Amino acid sequence: MTICYLGLYKMDTRNRINIQAMRENGLEVIECQNREPGLKKYLEQFKKYWPARRKCDLIYVAFPGYVIMPWAWILAKITRKKIVLDAFMSVYDSMILDRQSYGKYGWAALKYWLLDWFSCRLADIILLDADEYINYYIKTFAARRNKFRRLLVGSDNKMLFPREQKKATKNFLVHFHGTYLPLQGIPYIIKAAKILESEGVEFNIIGQMSTYGEALKLCRQLKIKNINFIERVLYDKLGEYMSRADVCLGMFGATEKALRCSAFKVVEAIAVARPFITGDTPAMREIFYDRENCLYCKMMNAEDLAAKILELKNNSALRDKIAKNGYQTYLKYFTPKAIGAEFKKIFEEVIR
Repeated sequence: MTICYLGLYKMDTRNRINIQAMRENGLEVIECQNREPGLKKYLEQFKKYWPARRKCDLIYVAFPGYVIMPWAWILAKITRKKIVLDAFMSVYDSMILDRQSYGKYGWAALKYWLLDWFSCRLADIILLDADEYINYYIKTFAARRNKFRRLLVGSDNKMLFPREQKKATKNFLVHFHGTYLPLQGIPYIIKAAKILESEGVEFNIIGQMSTYGEALKLCRQLKIKNINFIERVLYDKLGEYMSRADVCLGMFGATEKALRCSAFKVVEAIAVARPFITGDTPAMREIFYDRENCLYCKMMNAEDLAAKILELKNNSALRDKIAKNGYQTYLKYFTPKAIGAEFKKIFEEVIR
């Protein structure tokens, strides 16, 4: 089976792992990618697609695909192909409801809503990472349920794998990496660190985007001394940082999006066989079970997060159990091979 992998995508975590997953399962991937400004990108994509059109079995529109969907639909119609859209996340949900970059009822909100709505209409199959997110799409964009398939996020097992723990501190080390977006709940992590300041707990927080300045300001206000802010770590070094930690953190934020999507950082934690704590959400409960392969805490609750960190610090048996079971969950659902098997099943269904 041959897939036309079409889009304006960067070779980020999502797309790199998806391409790896397809190829590990015997799928041939022809990349039709270009990010040139204006109409040039469409011409360059056409030059790559047209010679391979007879060979390709379907068109896969990579994330972020909402802008390019009309172009993909034209190519699909003139060459009689089906379209699989990797929606991954709603642009309306991200820009309007989560980040609140624009007002909920202005022209910008309408534009982003229409991008999602139109994408749903043009695609034959739409991929999202949680059933909870699928329910959101059906309700918000009046899309048909039979168009949706759940495809979990994966992790690159060539870069992220279990390592021996080698940390340079005697403290109990807590790891977080992310983009400081509201759904991630950085303020609650910082406040939890303050609560644990005298408990021998140390935090590494990796990343520098969005509300980074606000996070630093909060730390200065609280006079926190047990957080190490690390601005940037290359992806191929991330596994080393995570493996030093005693526990990794997921999402804790005060947005609806946090309730309906999964997180790369959680999958990356179980890929390196570290126990993790994350907010208790419907999307996370689709795969993860409290005190079995994860430890849940209340969303938007620094006190409960601090209590759960302290519980793992004082209970090595529970840490080991969560780490072991989490890694087995990773091997079952989240490796490129496992993700690719789902791709293959979905693509075969689309072609039939």
